[in-house]
Amino acid sequence: MVKSSTSKSKSKAKCPICGQPTDMDFRPFCSRRCADVDLARWMNGVYAIPVTDADADEDGDDIGAEFSAGAGGRSSDPGAGSGGER
Repeated sequence: MVKSSTSKSKSKAKCPICGQPTDMDFRPFCSRRCADVDLARWMNGVYAIPVTDADADEDGDDIGAEFSAGAGGRSSDPGAGSGGER
């Protein structure tokens, strides 16, 4: 005979908040209370992803600076180059 699992059955997994067996209705938690405790921890900043030093150009301020310094034969002088000379 095959056992059927119901939504009220307990699994072997443990609740990450209190360690009680997980209830499938609140998975991976054991109860609404533990799910709410976890949500509150996220919202209050208890859980945070650590930040590492990012690239120097993280905010994009230097984008274009490398292209304006002679890339493609362009000059930084707006009057030089194409347009007025024949």
